Amino acid sequence: MPKLRNIALTVQELEEGEFHWVLLEAVESTLEEAMPYLPLEAAPAPYASYADAWVAGLSVIRKMFGKEGPRV
Repeated sequence: MPKLRNIALTVQELEEGEFHWVLLEAVESTLEEAMPYLPLEAAPAPYASYADAWVAGLSVIRKMFGKEGPRV
């Protein structure tokens, strides 16, 4: 089975009361105490709450990667 990609979901409040989900992917690094990530996808429009943005981001993960998860 292909290797699992390291994908993270976070929510950012870019303006007060405007929440955006962001998918991040870990990248190779020589840092020992940090794991750097680069943006992979982001919400095209804000959500009214943190929870709404989080659920929408999770839905995108499910659509993008299915039941097997993000495989290389």
